[in-house]
Amino acid sequence: MGKKEFIIGVVTGVVLSAAGFALAFLLFFHSRNGDYVMSDPARLSRLQALEDLIDQYYLGEKDEEKLAQGVYHGLIYGLGDPYSRYYTPEEYVEESSVSDGSYDGIGVLIYSDKDGYPVVSKVYEGLYSDKAGVRTGDRILSIDGQDAAEMGALSLIAYIQNGEHDSVTMDLERNGDERLTVTVEVGPVTLPSVEYEMLEDSVGYICIKEFKGVTTEQFTEAFAALSGQQMQKLIIDLRDNPGGYVDAVCDILRMILPEGLIVYTEDKYGNRMEETCEGKSPLTIPLAVLVNENSASASEIFAGAVQDHGTGLIVGEKTYGKGIVQSIRTFSDGSAVKLTTSQYYTPDGHYIHEVGITPDIEVTAEEQKNASEEDVYIQKALQALGE
Repeated sequence: MGKKEFIIGVVTGVVLSAAGFALAFLLFFHSRNGDYVMSDPARLSRLQALEDLIDQYYLGEKDEEKLAQGVYHGLIYGLGDPYSRYYTPEEYVEESSVSDGSYDGIGVLIYSDKDGYPVVSKVYEGLYSDKAGVRTGDRILSIDGQDAAEMGALSLIAYIQNGEHDSVTMDLERNGDERLTVTVEVGPVTLPSVEYEMLEDSVGYICIKEFKGVTTEQFTEAFAALSGQQMQKLIIDLRDNPGGYVDAVCDILRMILPEGLIVYTEDKYGNRMEETCEGKSPLTIPLAVLVNENSASASEIFAGAVQDHGTGLIVGEKTYGKGIVQSIRTFSDGSAVKLTTSQYYTPDGHYIHEVGITPDIEVTAEEQKNASEEDVYIQKALQALGE
């Protein structure tokens, strides 16, 4: 196994059909000692029986590699853990691109429709596809002469991102009947994960949508820009932030926390790993952190550390409650597996899994219901910061 990554976030894996037989499993499980799922002859026999039924009765063509991948997916799916999953090489390319937030591409998001054709679900303004005239809803019929339906969305993304193209030519279908051909440049794409603005009374506002590979740099730029405008108070908005990389959230917290513990994790063997802050630049202005019921994992590390250190006030609703960490390990063929490998604790030792973090200042459902066009979370944060 190769690269190891730690990622935390609310992610439900896509489950593929898990029927098939792989000779590799037979060789692997019979070449090692131990209590393995497939060391039971009855289970191996069941796999063989399933493939026999496919050979005898299945109407379509059998793809042995896809069947094998289905077995791998099914093994991890059998854990019953929504945060663990197996990735084919194509799936892992897509997952890495989304998690890192920076990659070579054409500036679109796509999905596969019921006929297998990739469809553009979002065009990022000002990037390559936008400049070439690609629009949301366009159906991709082919790319560089290859049938897009046969490739599928994941393989098409991997083709674009393989580093071999300066541009790609796509045949598109628009509004069901219009046909057009566009050539789109392939280049670096950085997805925004941080937004910021200066509110009234010199209150800086930074919204972190997710903790990606690019988030630390984007937060640094936002904080510097607001500081240059004589920011006197700060609101950091983590509402609906599902999590992301541990490194990203800890690097950001190191910019604002005093010296001490940020978070620590423990694995199944009791091994403890700590993330700490040297306290070189503790925040000296009032801080409010906005959270809601969809603020999860890395967002909860952030809120928990701020709360335990007394660096700021947590405003909003009780958070999601995800206190477990996943690690990703890759195989030589580019496939990967993500497994839940540890649980994390706030600096004061709180384990918040399925519990969440209780805000210092609550925003009730009734307050949200009765709110006018003003954002009640921000208004309560401003009130708290003004006291």
